[in-house]
Amino acid sequence: MPRSENAPAFSSSQRRLAIGLVLGVTLVAFEATAVITALPTITDELHGDSLYGLTLASYTLADLAALVAAGALSDRKGPRLPFILSIGVFVLGLVVAGAAGSMPIVVLGRTLQGAGTGGLAPIAYVLVKRAFPDNRQGTMYAVLSAGWVLPSLVAPFFAGFVTQHFGWRWVFLGLIPFAVAVGALASRPMRVYGPVDHAQPQAPSRIAWAVAAAGGIGAFVIGLRSANLFAAVAVSVGGLTIALPSLRRLMPPGFLTARRGIPAVLVCRTLATATFLGIDSFVPLAADRIHGATPLVQGLVIIGAALAWTAGQAIIARRPHTEPRRAVALGYCLLIIGIILVTPVLWAGWPLWATFLSWPIGGLGMGILFNPTTVVSMSYADPGQEGKISGQIHLADSLGFSVMGGLGGAIVAIADRTSIDLASALGAVFGLAICFAVVGLVASRRVEGRGEGRGALA
Repeated sequence: MPRSENAPAFSSSQRRLAIGLVLGVTLVAFEATAVITALPTITDELHGDSLYGLTLASYTLADLAALVAAGALSDRKGPRLPFILSIGVFVLGLVVAGAAGSMPIVVLGRTLQGAGTGGLAPIAYVLVKRAFPDNRQGTMYAVLSAGWVLPSLVAPFFAGFVTQHFGWRWVFLGLIPFAVAVGALASRPMRVYGPVDHAQPQAPSRIAWAVAAAGGIGAFVIGLRSANLFAAVAVSVGGLTIALPSLRRLMPPGFLTARRGIPAVLVCRTLATATFLGIDSFVPLAADRIHGATPLVQGLVIIGAALAWTAGQAIIARRPHTEPRRAVALGYCLLIIGIILVTPVLWAGWPLWATFLSWPIGGLGMGILFNPTTVVSMSYADPGQEGKISGQIHLADSLGFSVMGGLGGAIVAIADRTSIDLASALGAVFGLAICFAVVGLVASRRVEGRGEGRGALA
């Protein structure tokens, strides 16, 4: 594990906890990477192109609701109970998706998987805040990012090989033993971390607001897919009417206007995840439909970005005095460059190896901005409120993924039922991703830590 200057080594109990948390992150990363690789084949076999984006969005919308519940439960009851519940729901989702005979059932399975994984990341952040000193927390966030390394290397091969030789169902079913083992191993070190005595109780209405936000965003996404213009406008506007007030209740004041401080940090996190998903989840579809690539190749095209993401987090963790706003701005600049360089994948004559080499620039940008937004956000967490703040961080992630998955999926669905070709539709998705990145770059000027002004990452 990396060590910062003059920082003491991890204790044995901290090491056991860190291993358990990394295993949880590895499970989520493996599942996410594997499913993205297999999804074009799933939609081919089940004739579900129109539900491609909804399969992505349903996962993150369920994640959005679950993370608020898990954060609140972690503050009240300790992290172990919500962790075990999350693993159980995740395994149920794997069973449902693996047994699916139609795309709507796959969407249901993905929804359950999202509800399961939604509880894991906030719990990890709660434990980092409670179990490790301030000068080691930045290092621990980088250690957690290491949980993406092995899945980034193995999951595309696993998903591609299994899909080609055994069928896509085993991409889900094959993860069940791993998930059960992670639940058993990772929950043991959490026993000593119970509820915080002076934790401020979170209002039960936060969970209701989270469900309302997920439902509103879901309605907005579904409305955009409608072939009837009146229905599309009515359902989408209705969804926004529900979602926006809900998000104002769940996020800190000033979130919708990117107010200086944690609201701006969370806005940057939302737009960054939306930007990255707009490319990373749709490049495999381009590789499949435009280039005729095999499932294995579809996964390999994006593998470099995941590795570069991890490298970016490691780089910034070794520079703890970097000004957060500069790190976030640099990350956005690299994302924009990466999108520009990856766009030629929409041309059938473009070599996929060039896409493999270019998209890691975007992944590096995500890694560089990801850790600073985490550290700065958690600097606003008072004792007993770690679950609430970590929930807001991952709410921002889920919001970005949900909105981009929904918007991108709606664009693909419109192309599927009209004369618009897929390359043009994906070009619009890529353009939308650049727009999100530009807005995030502007918002990065308002990023700052609690009480630090232009504070550093330490």
